[in-house]
Amino acid sequence: MNIIKTSKELKAYRDALNNNGNTLAFVPTMGALHEGHLSLMKEGFKHADQVIVSIFVNPTQFAPNEDFDSYPRTIEEDLRKLKEIGVSAVWLPVVEDLYPNGEEIDMHMSGVSEPLEGEFRPHFFDGVATVVSRLFKAVKPDMALFGEKDFQQLQVIRKMVKEHNVPVQIIGVETARDEDGLALSSRNAYLSKEEHQAAIKLNKILKDLAHGNIGEAIAHEMLLTAGFDKVDYCTLRNSATLQAEGLIDRALVAAWIGKTRLIDNMAVNT
Repeated sequence: MNIIKTSKELKAYRDALNNNGNTLAFVPTMGALHEGHLSLMKEGFKHADQVIVSIFVNPTQFAPNEDFDSYPRTIEEDLRKLKEIGVSAVWLPVVEDLYPNGEEIDMHMSGVSEPLEGEFRPHFFDGVATVVSRLFKAVKPDMALFGEKDFQQLQVIRKMVKEHNVPVQIIGVETARDEDGLALSSRNAYLSKEEHQAAIKLNKILKDLAHGNIGEAIAHEMLLTAGFDKVDYCTLRNSATLQAEGLIDRALVAAWIGKTRLIDNMAVNT
């Protein structure tokens, strides 16, 4: 497994792939890797000759009051997991590689970025779109894989690629879950044992909403009764626009338990 630490090394790796006619799948991550991340890489092997992963905790998608400093960083364990599943290369950029002129944001995907997560984290998707755009320019992958757990993020990236004519195929991969149905997330590590027992009810309530067994207001109340401290949203939306109009085909939720914010989503009537 190639461990790439400089832009020069990355260019040399990419040039060698071109010379050999190999296709490249890319999985950008912020590390603290779990089975959800690994499922993206395994899917990448189905579509391309080689898979490259980046590990970079992106500062521009965190607000000042969020968990940038405490976000889990487990680089040695991450590298071990990547080597075990046969990832071709890992790129470990530093801030200066992606933000040579300071932490400026130069991407905004209007419309799809503004409801739901955009209401509660207005900085977030601009930071995501900016860093993903810069990662794509550096890596030049044929395709990139993103988990459906971050469904709105996936739609933002799809729009960014389309509007800016980025020659990268975007592949969404089904949400990976633990044995209790909880969507896998690096932030699950923040949960205490008691909080985890409450958190596993999130998927069950969301499924009832998606199946039409309960409405949004009842789902909201059920989350609070289950032990969640605050619900940012629990709603049914159009998957393409994230608006509450047109074809309503996605159920989405974001809720707090203790200091941990969990998100999840699923297709309606599945």
